Amino acid sequence: MELADFLGLIHPAIAVFFVFPLIGMVVNFAWSTRQRRLQTLDSGKSKIPAVVGVEHRRLGNWLTGAVVGLALVGLSYPIGTNIIKNQLWNKEIFQVVFILLMFTATIASLVLLYRAKQAVWRGVFATLTGAGLVILGCQDGVFRRTNEWYWSHYYFGIAAALLMIFSLAIVPDIYKDRSNRWRIVHTILNSIALLLFIGQGMTGTRDLLEIPLSWQEPYIYQCDFVKKACPTPNPQPK
Repeated sequence: MELADFLGLIHPAIAVFFVFPLIGMVVNFAWSTRQRRLQTLDSGKSKIPAVVGVEHRRLGNWLTGAVVGLALVGLSYPIGTNIIKNQLWNKEIFQVVFILLMFTATIASLVLLYRAKQAVWRGVFATLTGAGLVILGCQDGVFRRTNEWYWSHYYFGIAAALLMIFSLAIVPDIYKDRSNRWRIVHTILNSIALLLFIGQGMTGTRDLLEIPLSWQEPYIYQCDFVKKACPTPNPQPK
């Protein structure tokens, strides 16, 4: 494996050893929090400690940052590879500057979203963070598998990240809403996000199998992916 191949493994490696375990912990605390709430409503007390709700919120905030960060890492590799291969700094310097500014603005918007207190500013920074991910995802070099969007690692990932951003933005409203409408919205959206994360595990594994090593690319990309056939190598002279 060459350096480019190792760099391509950063995104899945972070997902495996950090993000997916974090998802498991968040789901566990979410279930415990709900069970405690139901038991308290039913009998007035629960054996589940109150700290589960605090931990659920704390780890949930971590998860949003981890998912958005992971998406940015996943986008930076193909975008950066495309810039280097085509030497865009000599041809489209404004595009390169724009991409760098978009990465910076997206990260800054996420940081400000964590700090925002008023609903209007949470909405603004959540929108800017989501827009940054979408715009970066539209850049050249990103493999989107648009013809199979319903089974695309890219679309699953962007959708999950957008749901996490929205969930982070509405957290303060959950605690203020006596009618529990925001809590229900939060539960539904994060249940959908959980299904997307499961899909991410499957589509990510599939894509790793399909991506050739850098030294294999010249031969692999001569294959006909529709007919699932590759050119027969010329026989070596005896």
